[in-house]
Amino acid sequence: MDPRISIITLGVTDLPRSVEFYRDGLGLTLFDENTESIAFFQNRGTWLSLYPRQSLADDVGVSVEGSGFSGVTLAHNVRTREDVDELLDVAVVAGATLVKSAQDTFWGGYSGYFADPDGYLWEIAWNPHFWIE
Repeated sequence: MDPRISIITLGVTDLPRSVEFYRDGLGLTLFDENTESIAFFQNRGTWLSLYPRQSLADDVGVSVEGSGFSGVTLAHNVRTREDVDELLDVAVVAGATLVKSAQDTFWGGYSGYFADPDGYLWEIAWNPHFWIE
């Protein structure tokens, strides 16, 4: 097996709103402007997909109902400590909710969390011990 994560798909309640948040607010590159049923954002090594929540649940064969902490967070590592604060601010201006202000971490880095318009949790982190890329 060649280990990799190719696509992360988020089930969203309002596809146009989510496309606007990720494209216009956070500056991700939209792969195709035809986003009537699904949207893809190409990143380095991994794609982010936005798919209507009900359609995703139907595809998987599970109930769309669910709430609370899902046990999953997404992370974006940045090059500097200052970049953490900057990206958290960009996300909030774009419509995210600040969940945890950036702060020093127990592992020696610096990070904070925001929730996107559907409540998906994103950690913005600076890790002085290694660079993920």
